[in-house]
Amino acid sequence: GDTWFSPHVPVLQIIEKEINPFVDKWEEECMFPAHRVFKILGSAGFLGVNKPIEYGGLGLDFSYSLAVAEELGNIRCGGIPMAIGVQSDMATPALTRFGSDELKKEFLQPTISGDKVACLGVSEVGAGSDVASIKTKAVRNGDDLIINGGKMWTTNGTQADWMCLLANTSEGPPHRNKSLICLPMKLPGIHIARKIDKIGMRSSDTAEIFFEDVRVPYKNIIGQEGMGFMYQMLQFQEERLWGVANCLTMMENVIQETIDYTRQRKIFQQPILHHQAVHFRLAELQTEVELLRSLLYCTTAMYIRGNDVTKQASMAKLKAGRLAREVPDSCLQFWGGMGFCSDVMVSRFYRDFRVLSIGAGADEVMLSIICKYMNTLPKK
Repeated sequence: GDTWFSPHVPVLQIIEKEINPFVDKWEEECMFPAHRVFKILGSAGFLGVNKPIEYGGLGLDFSYSLAVAEELGNIRCGGIPMAIGVQSDMATPALTRFGSDELKKEFLQPTISGDKVACLGVSEVGAGSDVASIKTKAVRNGDDLIINGGKMWTTNGTQADWMCLLANTSEGPPHRNKSLICLPMKLPGIHIARKIDKIGMRSSDTAEIFFEDVRVPYKNIIGQEGMGFMYQMLQFQEERLWGVANCLTMMENVIQETIDYTRQRKIFQQPILHHQAVHFRLAELQTEVELLRSLLYCTTAMYIRGNDVTKQASMAKLKAGRLAREVPDSCLQFWGGMGFCSDVMVSRFYRDFRVLSIGAGADEVMLSIICKYMNTLPKK
């Protein structure tokens, strides 16, 4: 457990008492009570592990955030850890690093304590992994910005109190005309169009949101106007590493549960596990998980020393997305008919972690980034 850095209770204790017993119900309802769960996690110090102490964080380095992400892999679904990750490490890095003291008091502090639920507004209907082509506009009007447009696939979207919003604030070139904005979600003109029905990550609410002449103070821009694209690329680094850390435990748990099941289930007079095809395959998968863990730890060590780890983080994210499809898929096969039932963990993770190859930059985008660093990407 994580007692060694938690000020109060180990995160595993919270998972076993406050989360796992309700996961099946929340999966069915396609929603979990974010305010309640985040308040419990926030009070125990788990939503601001690497955030400054003066805003309620623990002031530790990013490796501790990833230790929490790994532990959250013990939650028996993918949706809740993902929602927690958005709150702790995806919607807040830019605000922490570049935001004004005033913005940090208004938005960061209550997010770390679990009093406010955060969401991230980057993707749009016509712009997912291609972040530069978003259309949402925030036009200056005196001391305000007036926002028009929409966001898609927004995790925590129906429950969020504020959004870290990426919008175009000028007509300039696409990598220099965007800003990140702290947007309170209760403002007039913000319409939660619908809660999206997904094949996996069901306990996490995902929203499509429209903005119609939404007024927000100009001072809600995080850091410098026009730097939003760069800030978001930096946020993606932490988001991608977080996703890798989170899926490691899930994969290990799926492998372990598959060992337990195939040990007691017999076919042709002997346990399924005793067939060489089965125990060899599980050994292979365990090896892959271990390799991914090494890459993650090595990348994290470089990152906290201040190095640019874009290439390594992209490699880890690519590998995680692929492995998080391969592990549940292979294991599900060994469960036979049971594996095709939706109530076993292996089938839930088979559905949930398919999104890892899509969200926070698709596999193909990771490959392009890696190619850029290898100097093999053709110039446009």
